[in-house]
Amino acid sequence: MIRFKSLQQRLTILLLLPVTVLLIGMGVIGFMYARNSLLVQWTEATILKLQRAAHHVDMRLTRPKELIRMYLETAGNPESIYIRDAILDQIRGLEGIARVEMDLMDQGENFPSSMGSWHNDGKRNWNGNWNMGTMMEHRRDAIATVTPPHYDPSVDDQTVSLVSGLNDPAGRTIGTLEVVIRFEYLVDAVVESGWWQNHQAYLVDSTGRILTSNRAGQHEDGSVSENHLEQATLSAIQKEPYGTVLGPGHPPDRISGFYRLQEAPWTLLIIAPGYQILKPITRFRNIYFISGAAFILVILLLIRWVTGQTVSSIREVSKAASNVARGSYEESRLDEIRSEDEAGELIRSFNRMVSKLEERDRLKSAINLAREVQQNLLPDSALQVDDLDIVGKSIYCDETGGDYYDFIRFSCSDGRRLGIAVGDVVGHGISAALLMATVRALLRSRTLQPGSISRMITDINHLLCKDTEESGNFMSLFFMSIDSAQGDIQWVRAGHDPALIYDPETDIFIDLGGEGVVLGVDECWQFREYQYSGWKKGQVAVIGTDGIWETESPQGEPFGKERMRRVIREYSSQSAGVILQAVVDTLTAFRGTARQEDDVTLVVVKGI
Repeated sequence: MIRFKSLQQRLTILLLLPVTVLLIGMGVIGFMYARNSLLVQWTEATILKLQRAAHHVDMRLTRPKELIRMYLETAGNPESIYIRDAILDQIRGLEGIARVEMDLMDQGENFPSSMGSWHNDGKRNWNGNWNMGTMMEHRRDAIATVTPPHYDPSVDDQTVSLVSGLNDPAGRTIGTLEVVIRFEYLVDAVVESGWWQNHQAYLVDSTGRILTSNRAGQHEDGSVSENHLEQATLSAIQKEPYGTVLGPGHPPDRISGFYRLQEAPWTLLIIAPGYQILKPITRFRNIYFISGAAFILVILLLIRWVTGQTVSSIREVSKAASNVARGSYEESRLDEIRSEDEAGELIRSFNRMVSKLEERDRLKSAINLAREVQQNLLPDSALQVDDLDIVGKSIYCDETGGDYYDFIRFSCSDGRRLGIAVGDVVGHGISAALLMATVRALLRSRTLQPGSISRMITDINHLLCKDTEESGNFMSLFFMSIDSAQGDIQWVRAGHDPALIYDPETDIFIDLGGEGVVLGVDECWQFREYQYSGWKKGQVAVIGTDGIWETESPQGEPFGKERMRRVIREYSSQSAGVILQAVVDTLTAFRGTARQEDDVTLVVVKGI
């Protein structure tokens, strides 16, 4: 996977690369399509022109060939002598005819004997037997050949001969009829046409020998300097009556078009440079790729500009986020931009986030201060007084909590008694901590005044209800006073779970229950005081909040009071601190990866 060092590189490459590939691909496809279309158009136009030129040559060969054919059809009929003579006169009168010759052979000795010839200067050359030759009985034969162009000294020019054999009644050759045509007359209409002059044009025979060309230099004998074609073009001419041949290269260095004549074994051939035929598409290709390159450059600049703006905004946000991480909120605020796009929204959202984070940071500082204050409100975790080993611990699920425990000495008049309080405010957090602090202050101030603990809790409830009647908050409380010397325990239960007393000698758990509602609900409630007189050395008293036995495992199973009893039983011979820590460790292991949902408070008292 490609790793990009910056967002700008990612956007530039991932946006520009597909656009570039798309443009190049479309350009290549368009160029190939236009190139093929031009080649097809050039082929069709060239074949049409070649066909027209070939038709001109064929027409100038067709008339003498038809007259020769008419002459041969009258052969063998003595009554047609004058018709044949008239046909020969018509052949002689055709334009471009250099001469007409008939050669008969001596049938006895089988050697040629020239009977006579006729030139276009109006003179006849006789050997004394012209009429005799025309009247001699012979049979017709097909036109055997159309000779290649050759230099004829008698006319001082290149000529082409239409040669037809003459046969006797037995089918033996007795002579030939030759019509000599000026070659210039056959091809002048082709050579003088404009399209012929624009390219290399040739007239070739079936073997590929060049008969004439508009580019070749002429020798005295009428031959041309180029005498053969390349093999690909020659093979195509020999196989097909017309077509085109593309040379090597892209575009091809040359393109050939050819068309075979009907009346002669010749082929008209045109060879044009590929760059000239494809000049329009080459110009289009150059313009397209130059425009495409400019277009890609503009896109690149636009992408860099747009991404540069976006990346710059993101870089500013990243720098400001680093300042936020260091706590520098004033330096973290960004200048808002008027843009309505995502970058502008990101900056505005970031500024809002910074404000919220600053507010949260201040709140967290306040909460930390509140936690510190709340922790200072709790007594020392361990206390040894007289013959009692006392330890307590609160574990909050948030920074602050609503659980409360306290160790309180009564007034000097009752200094041998020790008060132990464990409370649980509904909910947790700041509001619970404030209510807990209020109850602590009321409880500590009330213990300095005379009266039973039931009267004391009743007075506290009366005062607290005036503060909670609007909010609906409340707090459960278990307050216990213990006189270890007398073995006497008194308690008031204000909606809290009963405390437990475990006697190792009898292995019995005693619940310190009783009636009582939570504080802050009913200001008229009169709390009752309960008493236990069997306290002695070795016994263990445990007061906790419901956060202990309501703790759930990752599977949703509650811890329950029975597990706590087993731990107390197992560690009852140890100190109060060891017993408390054993309960906490067992509870933590039971909860595992599950989140602590409630505050946990536990006080352990052991007689020593």
